[in-house]
Amino acid sequence: MLDLSKFQASGRETCFHGRHIAPQIYAGLDGRNWRLADYVARGGYAALKKVLGADGGAGMTPEQVIAEVKASALRGRGGAGFPTGLKWSFMPRNFPGAKYLVCNSDEGEPGTCKDRDILRYNPHIVIEGMAIAAYAMGVASGYNYIHGEIFEVYERFQEALQEARDAGLLGPDILGSGFSFQLHAHHGFGAYICGEETALLESIEGKKGQPRFKPPFPASFGLYGKPTTINNTETFAAVPWIIREGGQAYLEVGKPNNGGTKIYSVVGDVERPGNYEIPMGTPFAKLLELAGGVRGGRALKAVIPGGSSAPVLPASVMMDCTMDYDSIAKAGSMLGSGAVIVMDDTRCMVRSLLRLDSFYMHESCGQCT
Repeated sequence: MLDLSKFQASGRETCFHGRHIAPQIYAGLDGRNWRLADYVARGGYAALKKVLGADGGAGMTPEQVIAEVKASALRGRGGAGFPTGLKWSFMPRNFPGAKYLVCNSDEGEPGTCKDRDILRYNPHIVIEGMAIAAYAMGVASGYNYIHGEIFEVYERFQEALQEARDAGLLGPDILGSGFSFQLHAHHGFGAYICGEETALLESIEGKKGQPRFKPPFPASFGLYGKPTTINNTETFAAVPWIIREGGQAYLEVGKPNNGGTKIYSVVGDVERPGNYEIPMGTPFAKLLELAGGVRGGRALKAVIPGGSSAPVLPASVMMDCTMDYDSIAKAGSMLGSGAVIVMDDTRCMVRSLLRLDSFYMHESCGQCT
């Protein structure tokens, strides 16, 4: 069990502000050390080498990789919280044609900024995670779909991709293993609806970004009509740690059915808004403390725990919750995109929700109205 009393805070206000608990994705970042050499110095690509047997070991079979991810209880970090290892197992093993892997970095939900910071400060962790996932599912081609309004992040990810290619960590015959994986960055146009996985696929194909009817699901009919697995940025970023340290170790960082750490974008009426990486199952009260408490010492009124599309929870309910999928769902909301919107006792709920409503009116694709 993690001893939260040993947590030490600093006053810096970025994703690498030091106010995390047992970080795995944000560990060791200072805002400048995003290059390949920096990532390797932090142990980067050791997991990929382990999987491919490029570290002198026996390597891992695709089935062993998926089993390790299942054992970790890693759940999708983009909204629904679906078990990642189970999702990977849906990819047809012996499909005769092309298969695709897609990273959903189309982070457009109000208040959410965790994936942007992962790509900005630790892009190689996503690349490594995607390469491991591609090996596990027998995929040779992948895309990272990046939100259209963050140009700097897109350009940085392109630089990181080229570094990985030049080092033989992407492309044909990776590290002499016989495994090949091509990864591309795709820049969206800023439409919120493209965060929905099938709308995202339509956009990559050059079509209008509108959701498809389901079924069929992407695992059987995805990008260009081929089997496709889609995961969130943070989900892929968790994979190298799992492979390096083991699924059981990842599970023990969190709680049963909710393994590892999760990053929360704490925004609204708090003293220190920002991204906080903490173990799954940490009390909300602790997260609020990390963010400096309610601004001005005012009383907490309500919280939207999972981004603007999640149901609002009153303070009396939220203060008894732990930050994990099951606890928040039991309380009547969801973790969603990871944005924790804090509202103090001066906020008018009607005005707050009207403002969110105007966002959805502007961004709706109109298919369900």
